[in-house]
Amino acid sequence: MGLRSTDPRISFGHGTKNTFVLVDDPDGELALTEQDVRDLAALWGEDSADGVIRVVRTAASGEGFIASGDRPDGTGHEWFMDYRNADGSIAQMCGNGVRVFAAHLRDRGWVEADEFPIMTRAGERSVTIEQAPSGGDEQWQVKVGMGPARTNDAVRMVTVDSDSFEGRDVDLGNPHCVVQLPDGVDYDCLNLADRPDLTPEPADGANIEFVQVLGDRHIRMRVFERGVGETLSCGTGATAAVAATADALGEGWGEQWLVDVRGGQLRIGWDSDAHMTLAGPAVLSRAD
Repeated sequence: MGLRSTDPRISFGHGTKNTFVLVDDPDGELALTEQDVRDLAALWGEDSADGVIRVVRTAASGEGFIASGDRPDGTGHEWFMDYRNADGSIAQMCGNGVRVFAAHLRDRGWVEADEFPIMTRAGERSVTIEQAPSGGDEQWQVKVGMGPARTNDAVRMVTVDSDSFEGRDVDLGNPHCVVQLPDGVDYDCLNLADRPDLTPEPADGANIEFVQVLGDRHIRMRVFERGVGETLSCGTGATAAVAATADALGEGWGEQWLVDVRGGQLRIGWDSDAHMTLAGPAVLSRAD
């Protein structure tokens, strides 16, 4: 494809330093190969971005979703977030990516409302622009309706070096395996340079979260993302971590939680339909 960082269709963004290259393709003229995605991710700089977001109208996406105005009541989703992992693989969803995507749509003037739906491969996601920058160092603040979190009692063994932990599956449209770290484990010294082993191995892989409770409805999390590696943040991962932790503790459902990730802090909650929400910053530039 040969797109360069100076191409006007290319821009950059991050959500708590989960990093993305955005490609404007509103009319669906680009067909990204896995190599194209890897090349685009490399435009971030010395380290590749964590993912690539193609910004495309739903009607032009080729995904077969219902586009704006195509329902009998005239509703639908004008914009589709075509998200790819840095290795070129297709992903269903990215919570930090949705916040950056929404801020980008507003910044481009393609959307004017403070609340609007977008389509992802995991289905519809509602977004709310809580704050738009007015100058200085202000960031966008965006809340995303993440849908229901589906947990189950199945146990996977997660092995890091020679240490094994129990992990629980959480489905947020993309797959997660959440480990509640026992007391005495050095959170900061976990070796996530290589992907931890999962037994049994999920059919489609999984994002793997390692969680430590800091206080009342306050946790911290490290994550190894499917198709990427360890990242400084993962929005769906933070949401999955709260769902699993609240379930394990038997408390905190429906209340706001704080999740510290290596790139900042995210706010996780529930809406009136008992679906989960993710809120936090979005920055339309390269990470500092």
